[in-house]
Amino acid sequence: MRTVKGPTDNIVVVGAGLAGLSAAMRLAGAGRTVTVLERESIPGGRAGRLDIDVADGTYRFDTGPTVLTMPDLIADAFDCLGEEMSDWLTLEPVAPLYRSFFPDGSVLDVHSDVDQMADEIERVIGPQEAAGYRKYVEFVSKLYRYEMADFIDRNIDSPLDLVTRDLARLVALGGFRKLTPKVRQYLKDPRTERIYSFQAMYAGVSPYDALAIYAVIAYMDSVAGVFFPKGGMHAVPAAMAAAAAKHGVEFRYDTEVTSVETVGDRAVAVLTSTGERIAADVVVLNPDLPVAHRDLLGSQPWSVRRLTYSPSCFLMLAGSTASYSKIAHHNIHFGRTWAGVFDDLIEKKTLMSDPSILVTNPSRSDPSLAPDGKELYYVLFPTPNLDAPIDWRTEGPRYRDEVVRTLEKRGYVGFGDSIEVEDITTPLDWEARGMERGAPFASAHTFLQTGPFRPGNLWGENVVFTGSGTQPGVGVPMVLVSGRLAAERITGPDRGYRSRARRW
Repeated sequence: MRTVKGPTDNIVVVGAGLAGLSAAMRLAGAGRTVTVLERESIPGGRAGRLDIDVADGTYRFDTGPTVLTMPDLIADAFDCLGEEMSDWLTLEPVAPLYRSFFPDGSVLDVHSDVDQMADEIERVIGPQEAAGYRKYVEFVSKLYRYEMADFIDRNIDSPLDLVTRDLARLVALGGFRKLTPKVRQYLKDPRTERIYSFQAMYAGVSPYDALAIYAVIAYMDSVAGVFFPKGGMHAVPAAMAAAAAKHGVEFRYDTEVTSVETVGDRAVAVLTSTGERIAADVVVLNPDLPVAHRDLLGSQPWSVRRLTYSPSCFLMLAGSTASYSKIAHHNIHFGRTWAGVFDDLIEKKTLMSDPSILVTNPSRSDPSLAPDGKELYYVLFPTPNLDAPIDWRTEGPRYRDEVVRTLEKRGYVGFGDSIEVEDITTPLDWEARGMERGAPFASAHTFLQTGPFRPGNLWGENVVFTGSGTQPGVGVPMVLVSGRLAAERITGPDRGYRSRARRW
């Protein structure tokens, strides 16, 4: 495995997102001097927080990911500092993981317990589908075992690094077939097919085009379980930053880095918007990789210029006086068409004609996030990214009203009139927050943008990337892993860490 060249005593991490925090904690545990520079006033990056005060209290919104899986990856970062995650963070399992609503009126709760889920499928669909589900769990569990160590949880310098015994196992298992036909090998009902293949959207590809290896995402959230932190998702980066600070990591908020100073292929310092120069032996870059290349390094290599990007999303955060007894913490409302969603978003680059949407109600699990008797709603409608010819300056307000109408048609009666406060994020806003093409899910995980073909995390002699734009990819578990992979580029694999074990 390639590592940075030269001294590695003093490290500057640009960005306090989950990946940057993961890297900083591991580097501090390995005895390095670490400074984290963050342009916002709080840690978290995309996992941010928006507080809106009203007369009777405060609405506390998470502005980024809402689904937390694989908590052992977080625990491992705390282990590197000799800390117990439970001393800093309280995680509770979400049950059901999701409640899925279908256009025929049927409702299916998704559980991580295999027996409980099989019983639910048998009740709603039938015993044959429940048996197929059990076989599907066996399939995705094997995928996870074969993929994690060799294809996700390691730095990859060459496609030849993938030639392992597990590669042959993945081929034999059918991991390089298309995802939808592979799912249909086990699940015959379109409802279960959707539940266990929609996760491909996290990777920015249609389940009809994605490789079956991406069913591993279904394992991560629908078999391994979903959790919610007390205090909301932002509690995760807040706890990570606090533990890192305890162990000597210096955090400088409201500090915007404008460029990396280089001499040849070596970074020697970063420059801030106030003109300050901060010297560094190594620079770790957590901003979106193509943005970091262009704006901080002044480079746009072919491997970055060629990238295609995931769909984006329209996000409505609503503080409401209404509650809805039939929903759960996470709710997926499927439209009548399924293939049409991806045809609209990816091929036609248009807004969904028949939306499938996510509605999260976090105050259901933690009422302290909203004033007494009120609720938070996190409403996500997938949209094309900014490659589509949509002017969000004019489209945003119109689409906001369409979102409300769609919710009310899907059972959220009086949703619009009950909104007390709201915040809207369009693809144009995601771009303003530093995400290339306004795509919060980064570059799509097509075959040629996955594994060794995804932009690498090592540039020049001593610049290391971390986050969803580099290996291994998109999603909270992946960016936590990317922080560790970035740290290993500096220290060598596991060298000097105090982590007790890789529990997953």
